[in-house]
Formats: sequence, structure tokens, C-alpha cells
Amino acid sequence: MPSEVAPPSIGGEALRNRWFILAVLFVVRLTMAFQFQSVAAVAPLLGSEFGVSLADIGILIGLYFTPGLALALPGGAIGRKFGDKTTVLGALILMLIGTLAMALSDSWTGQIAGRLVGGAGGVLLNVQMTKMVADWFAGREIATAMAIFVNSWPAGIALSLLTLPLIGTAYGVGTVYLAVAALIGFGLVLLAVTYQPPANSVTPATTSARLDRNAAIAVIAAGLIWGLYNVGFAIIFSFGPSMLVERGWSIAAAGSIISIVLWVTVLSVPLGGFLADRSGRPELILAGGCIAFAMLLMTLPRSSAVLLNIIALGLVCGLPAGPSLSLPARVLQPATRAIGMGVFYTVYYATMMLGPAVGGACAKWAGSAAAAFDFGAAMLVVCPVILWVFNRIPAALPKVA
Repeated sequence: MPSEVAPPSIGGEALRNRWFILAVLFVVRLTMAFQFQSVAAVAPLLGSEFGVSLADIGILIGLYFTPGLALALPGGAIGRKFGDKTTVLGALILMLIGTLAMALSDSWTGQIAGRLVGGAGGVLLNVQMTKMVADWFAGREIATAMAIFVNSWPAGIALSLLTLPLIGTAYGVGTVYLAVAALIGFGLVLLAVTYQPPANSVTPATTSARLDRNAAIAVIAAGLIWGLYNVGFAIIFSFGPSMLVERGWSIAAAGSIISIVLWVTVLSVPLGGFLADRSGRPELILAGGCIAFAMLLMTLPRSSAVLLNIIALGLVCGLPAGPSLSLPARVLQPATRAIGMGVFYTVYYATMMLGPAVGGACAKWAGSAAAAFDFGAAMLVVCPVILWVFNRIPAALPKVA
């Protein structure tokens, strides 16, 4: 297994600074958020151009996560074989190919094919870049670094909601895809030119450790919590613009106000982690945050105070993120961490593949995007129930020193 060798420095000591590297990784992961949101941000235009329903669009949104079922588990092994940087560059190339295929295709089948190819690249990028952040920050502000890195997703979604609807309204859906392709190309060049592994980077040895039954069940439960929470989160920006358009908003205005949720979430995600650590009650933050999130999700389509509800959603919806992501660490040992996180992400991607599709089907059945919000709220209410089950699995019980 080849280990990565740092290339010659091209920009002085700045390129060896971990915070500069984190900024690079943040920007590169931002492209994944733009690609994911490129469908939902212009859903009304997409429906008109291809003659499809909200249910079809929901399926197209969810297809982005379908490759995760096959690639999440072997993603770490792929990175070990080809190296972190090479793997992420390959992932970006797949994302670029997928987006260009959607831009150049005038058939719904072409949209599906491009979405799957782009999603395959997104899966590899997501799994591998998380490991790259850990390489740079292990033992040094790792929680802060991970919080910043994770926030590239809501920040990217928010930026896409501000920009992509305007581009789509003015120039069409194809131009939206081309704009996303240009951003992915920029991320590819940025990573190729600036990224290098830390000086103490060591390629880990492959381990054959296996999860025992209790640990596997606990990791699956944790993956379900993370997946269902993200289904509720995705409902906001996947069907929020369509819901507001149904109420008479313009596409651009609907995308702009929904983006406020994501901007506020950039603050509430690290706040949730901070409150969980300081209070020593992470599960209370998780359960309480999910219930409050569900209530606001049901309220938004029925309230005239849209802006107030949007701000409240942003303040609440990010709180469970940190506590949810901390659950696998309770059951995984260093020797089982690679396979355990593979299982965790496989469950997550399966849930995220089905969630938007079911939400879209609910909207079609009810004749309104508001039904998708009710579905998302129901998924959030299930999270505390699974957490109760998780706490009764022997592998998740507190260890006695």
C-alpha cells in the first residue's frame, strides 16, 4: 500500500498550516453541497422542463445517496490503496462527469444517470475527506475542526439556494448544472495545487477486526438516528422552495428565505456540540432538539410568520448534529473503527436515499409539498425512540474503569 509523500512546498509555510488545509477541505466539500442541492433548488423549473412530478424529483434528489450503499464500506480501503489526495481528485472527477452529463442531457434517464455518477463521487469525497481532517487535527482541536468541516454542508446548501434559483430563472436548468460543474472544477484545481498530507502522516495498516453482534446493532441504531435526523434536515431545503412557491412566492424569493435556515444552522451545529459537552447531557440535547425540530417542521407550512419560523428552525435544527455523530464512538474500539464507520455510513446513505423519495411521494399523494414536512417531522420523532433502544444495547452501556 503506497503512502502519500508530501509534494514540494509551493506556497511557503501556509500550506503546512492545518487551518489553511482545513479551509481548503471546507471549500472542496462545499462543491458536494452545491451538486446535491442543484436539483431541489430549481425543482419547479425541472418539473416543467421534463414534465415530472414532485415524487419524481424526490427520487432524483435521493438518488445522490444511492452509491453510498455500495461505496461507504470499501471507501476507506480505496483511500488506503490509492492515497487520500488521489482518491478525492478521482471523486471530484466523477462529480464533474455526473454534473456535465445532466447539463447536456435532455432526457430524464440522462438526469438519473448523471445523478448516480455524481453521487458516487460525492460518497468517496465525503468518507475520505473526513479522514483527511482527522489526519491533520488528531489530538489538536479535533472537535472544533470537525464542526467547521461539517458546516461546509449547510453553508454550501445556503449559498446554492441564494444563487442557483437566480441562475435557473434567468438562463435555465442546464446553466445551473454548468455553474455547479465550474465550481467542482475549481475545487479540483484547488485541491490538486494546495493539499498535502501532514508531515507525520502514516498509512494505517489494514485490520481484520470484526464487530461483535451487540456493537453492530448499536452502530446500526446510531446510523439510523443520524440518517433520520438528516432526512428531516434535508426536507427543509429539498421541498421548502416548492412549498413556498405553492403559497405564491417566486422561485428566487423562496430559495433565498429557505437559505436563512442553513445560515443559522452554521451557528447552531457547533452550539449543539458545545452545549452537549458543557452540560454533560448530550442525549438530552439530541432528543430535545429532535422533538423541537419536528414541531417547527410541522408548523412552517401552516404559519403565516414564515421568517420567524425559518429563524427558529435554524436555531434548533443544528443542535442534535454533534450529539448524534458522537454515538458511534461509544461502541467502536480503534481496531473496529474503520468497519464500524463503514456500517454507520452505509445505514446513513440508505436512509438518505429513501427519505426524500418517500417525502416526495407523500407530497404527490397529498397534492402539496407540506406533506413532505409532516413526513420529515415523523422521522425526527422516531430518533429519540431509537436512542432509547440504543441505550439498552450492552455495547452502548457506559464502561466501568
